[in-house]
Amino acid sequence: MKQPDALILSMQQGDEGSFSQLYDMYNEAIFGIIYSIVLNRAIAQEILQDVFIKIWNKRSSYDFNKGRFFTWILNIARNTSIDEIISKTNKNEKKNLSTRNFANILKTSDSLNRKLDALGIKNFVGKLTPACIRIIDLLFFKGSTMSDAAIELDIPLGTLKTKNRNCLKELRTLVLD
Repeated sequence: MKQPDALILSMQQGDEGSFSQLYDMYNEAIFGIIYSIVLNRAIAQEILQDVFIKIWNKRSSYDFNKGRFFTWILNIARNTSIDEIISKTNKNEKKNLSTRNFANILKTSDSLNRKLDALGIKNFVGKLTPACIRIIDLLFFKGSTMSDAAIELDIPLGTLKTKNRNCLKELRTLVLD
């Protein structure tokens, strides 16, 4: 999809109609990313609204020269989602989730499947080892600290750090090859 520069510029100047059009263009993809992190539709919907409020409030900080608009809003969505996961009210709830939730997201959510296919993520994640999926799930999607993840996986912290580095290397290799 070509970046809609005119809409972005118009939104940056305060045009609510352009903002609305950008919302229509990106809300499904952003929702899919948020949902893949929080694994709860109601919370994902709330975060989606928060994300677009932040986009509107920070619209003048987007710089065309620093990257694509989608990447900018994706980072806002990711950071907002992670903040939610880390929050105390949500942290205990997330500890009870199974890693299967992460692995099954790619198989069960049609909307998310379309978005992940568009981003090319589905094929890469599907090729990771189950151990890597578990580690990535805990550290990147559930927001666990290295210490918490080591305890949950019942392995030494140093071992987890090594495995995490190897998993990220494996993912990087898959993406770049």
